[in-house]
Amino acid sequence: MKELTKAEEQVMQALWKIEKGFVKDIISEFPEPIPAYTTVSTIVRILEEKNFIGHKAYGKTHEYFPLVSKKEYRSFAFKNIFKNYFSGSAESLMSYFVKENNIDVKDLNEILKTINKNKSHE
Repeated sequence: MKELTKAEEQVMQALWKIEKGFVKDIISEFPEPIPAYTTVSTIVRILEEKNFIGHKAYGKTHEYFPLVSKKEYRSFAFKNIFKNYFSGSAESLMSYFVKENNIDVKDLNEILKTINKNKSHE
């Protein structure tokens, strides 16, 4: 899987939200300033080439749908961030969240409970 550009990710976020749609439907999910139709159409074609989306043709118009789920891409993107920004260290990651997001001991205990609960279900 390839990493998405910011513009590609924005299109994917819209498509994940609506699940399927035409370029005009994707554009309707964008905040102001709304990008040009041709810009979004070009990004959609790039995403098709990268195998992130597929389409169903209705004559000359195409209805697009994700081939990669949001969950799949989130997992891929997080693994890259974890490896590249935290050297694969859970301690560095947690330290970052504690420092940058003012996570307190209560929050950390809740995180530990969740981790332990998930491990017991394995």
